Amino acid sequence: MAAVACTLALCACGLTGSSTSSSGGRVVVGAVSFAENQILGELYAQVLEHTGFRVVRHFNFAAREDLQPAMEKGEVDVAPEYLASLLEYEDPHAKPSSDPARNAARLRPLLAEHDLQELRYAPADDTNALVVTDVTARRYHLRTVSDLRPVAPRLVFGGPPECAHRFFCLLGLRRVYGLHFKRFKPLDVGGPITIAALEAGAVDVALMFSTSGVIPRRHWHVLIDDKHLQAADNIVPVVRAGVLDAAARDALNRLSATLTTNEMTRLNALVEIDNLDPATVARHYLERQGLI
Repeated sequence: MAAVACTLALCACGLTGSSTSSSGGRVVVGAVSFAENQILGELYAQVLEHTGFRVVRHFNFAAREDLQPAMEKGEVDVAPEYLASLLEYEDPHAKPSSDPARNAARLRPLLAEHDLQELRYAPADDTNALVVTDVTARRYHLRTVSDLRPVAPRLVFGGPPECAHRFFCLLGLRRVYGLHFKRFKPLDVGGPITIAALEAGAVDVALMFSTSGVIPRRHWHVLIDDKHLQAADNIVPVVRAGVLDAAARDALNRLSATLTTNEMTRLNALVEIDNLDPATVARHYLERQGLI
């Protein structure tokens, strides 16, 4: 997706990680090939370049299942991650919390086993969100997920096929909120099929990601998870221990502090909807924040 991304074949010989912990060294920044991760990868890369590191970008990993093993083998030094999702990856039996600090504390020793560490997590939380159009929100006076309970039997709920069997989706909505929708319609994972279905009225409520750029552009509403069903999936830089110096870690931490859910949503819209290059979007953001 990003013009700066290199192919697996071309980068393979260079994915040896960094052998220094001082500015001026070489670091490999990895990212998965979807818009938000590409933007975050560029943000991290440009901040590290500003602190004096020579950065190799490897932004075309297909999934966490490819990127994390590369980090564990020392082929990637820095990557954007998500607290709850990474916790579940490292420990499939873990039950992530809606408290990001708790998720970070539980994740820390698991990462240390692979000589990895998390830096400061951002306020930005890219988690599952129940989304309705402005018309639906007004018609049924919806502000929170609990507000759906009296009207859910009249509404069609749309989400990815696996939603029907996941606690953080239909199962949890039934057990935690007592929601019983008229029908569940299998769609994609918060992508164009879901967006089209919600816009056309084929579904009344849709499962999307909370930082999806299309939500504010369409003036749609994210219903507040007032019973805290969803786990806190805050954005967090993960780094190989001993690779970055104090100045670089501090720079990434200062960046994380600026990334709210609203800011990340805005940046995503620039790439997902306006088709701007992630590197350009990242540079403008960092300049505006005074980080480069």
